[in-house]
Amino acid sequence: MFNKKFGKLSVLLMGILILTMFLAACGDKDKTSDSDKTTTESTQGADAAKTDETKAAEPKIVTDAMGHQVTIPANPQKVLGSYLEDHLVALGVKPVAQWSVSNGIQDYLQASGLEGVPTLGWDMPVEQVVGLAPDLIIIGLESAVEKGLYDQYNKIAPTYVLGAEVNNNWRAAFTKIGELLNKSDETAKDLAAYDAKASEAKDKLKAAIGEQSAAVLWLVGGKFYIVDETRSSGEVLYKDLGMAQPNIVKELPADQKANWNAISAEKLAELDADHIFLINSDKEAADSVLNQNTWKNLKAVKAGHLYELAPSSSWLYSGYIANQQIIDDALKALVKA
Repeated sequence: MFNKKFGKLSVLLMGILILTMFLAACGDKDKTSDSDKTTTESTQGADAAKTDETKAAEPKIVTDAMGHQVTIPANPQKVLGSYLEDHLVALGVKPVAQWSVSNGIQDYLQASGLEGVPTLGWDMPVEQVVGLAPDLIIIGLESAVEKGLYDQYNKIAPTYVLGAEVNNNWRAAFTKIGELLNKSDETAKDLAAYDAKASEAKDKLKAAIGEQSAAVLWLVGGKFYIVDETRSSGEVLYKDLGMAQPNIVKELPADQKANWNAISAEKLAELDADHIFLINSDKEAADSVLNQNTWKNLKAVKAGHLYELAPSSSWLYSGYIANQQIIDDALKALVKA
């Protein structure tokens, strides 16, 4: 009787044991499958990320403003962008050379990344460009590559021309250069940061001076020039900061406007600006010109609202870095602590 019961019990225990082992095996299989799935997904994710990086690092063929098919290197190390240095430096790119003229360079950019960078003549002499051995050349205007110059530059390195429409709009130029250098995310963040800074400054200026107007004058070669409202410091003051334009700026003939427009002594006498920012690039002429009655009788001068800027300042230029410095200067002059 005992043996019979023991036999039945043994069979039952054996069945439970087998069932337990089966369930355990199934559980391990499921865990293994989940683990394998996780590992596979991680591997696939890493491979996808690596693929994206590979794509971003590959050379690309683009069409410039003049219709040239340009192969942009995957990761250019020696970029030449004469008079486009503001955009390059803002993106963390140290150019192989920097634009210069006989009387100077872009001083305002030196502390931002151009200090010690070799200079290049403003007209980009081919022999100088050859010596620099760039691996990518970015040109601003079509006029800079006329008379066969494009072909000569392009033999040295791939050469991309932004074109006047893009080049004359600092935001568009900054964005395009970011695209060429695989730095579009950086340009987007920088533009958003700039807009936020300008908006905050605009509110401060509104509270400080209301609807008062400002003029930006440049004294050079014994003559005065006034900035156009769409370029350089004019764009910053009138568009980004919302300051009122003085009469002379409003009256500039649309078909004759330049970045900086010469004004006669007679026209200067009519200037009704509440504030004047003066970029003094002619210290010799300033001694006599700024002591004439025409100048002394200007509303802003009589009110003591004259702010002199060194020619090394950013007010003659345009770009992410230049414009921020212009905003800082304007706030320092017009918003009293």
